[in-house]
Amino acid sequence: MEVKLQAVPSRRQRVDLSLAARIPLNNGVGMPIVGLGVWQIPAGPATQKAVRYALDRGYRLIDTAKLYGNEADVGVAVRGSGVPREDVFVTTKLWNSDHGYGNAIRACEESLDRMKMDYVDLYLIHWPVRGPRVETWNALVDLHRAGKCRAIGVSNYMRGHLEELRGSPVVPAVNQIEFSPFLYQRDVLEYCRQRGIVVEAYSPLTRGMKLNDRRVRAIGAKYAKSPAQILLRWGLQRGLVVIPKSARPDHIRENVNVFDFEIGEEDMRALDGLGHGLHVSWDPTDAP
Repeated sequence: MEVKLQAVPSRRQRVDLSLAARIPLNNGVGMPIVGLGVWQIPAGPATQKAVRYALDRGYRLIDTAKLYGNEADVGVAVRGSGVPREDVFVTTKLWNSDHGYGNAIRACEESLDRMKMDYVDLYLIHWPVRGPRVETWNALVDLHRAGKCRAIGVSNYMRGHLEELRGSPVVPAVNQIEFSPFLYQRDVLEYCRQRGIVVEAYSPLTRGMKLNDRRVRAIGAKYAKSPAQILLRWGLQRGLVVIPKSARPDHIRENVNVFDFEIGEEDMRALDGLGHGLHVSWDPTDAP
């Protein structure tokens, strides 16, 4: 597989919002704008069923990680789905204990072995923990060159962490961070846009904590959509890739039923104003 590296990313292009849409990363690889996250879905049949169901419903982005313990089941589900491998965008991540050049090379190869795949579409550094982060990034660059990853990026990186990589000839293609109207990280989003880094939102539904918020429910009633659909559509209209997690078929269907309406600008601004720093995961600004 030929891999092209691009040292200087271009500004992000406008993408028409649809389930089939792909946003061009800074190396030309197209990434779906909605995906299924499989964090906390148990290994085995539960993960396999969720991934197969999602692929049957048109999802083409599946997000896993070494930490989740279900990489192998993602591989089983993708192979058994009937969808060509090249049409499915698979993401996995390097765990905190695997930082360092040699460890990172080995960790990626082990993930590929568990999934029984020749390559992963996106390989991310999961957290900016203390340690040899630049060495780890250099390993990802070499994995990319070797064709083990079609694109490489980071997760939970704030501006300071991203600045560490300014000396690299390869700019991260993606920064996956916690993002929702209740955690509107404008400064990181703008920084990434200036550098051509796509921002991918995990926990876009606040792990359910804010689905009963009266303001979100009121906007949902206006468009005859659920609070979850409003939060996901907000993210898409703000230019994010969104990866809601669910193992329930009804929620998997609901989470992609977001392309037949558009939130008006006044309501978008109202949603923008909900942000009050709600973290449902660890706050990476604490990372050195």
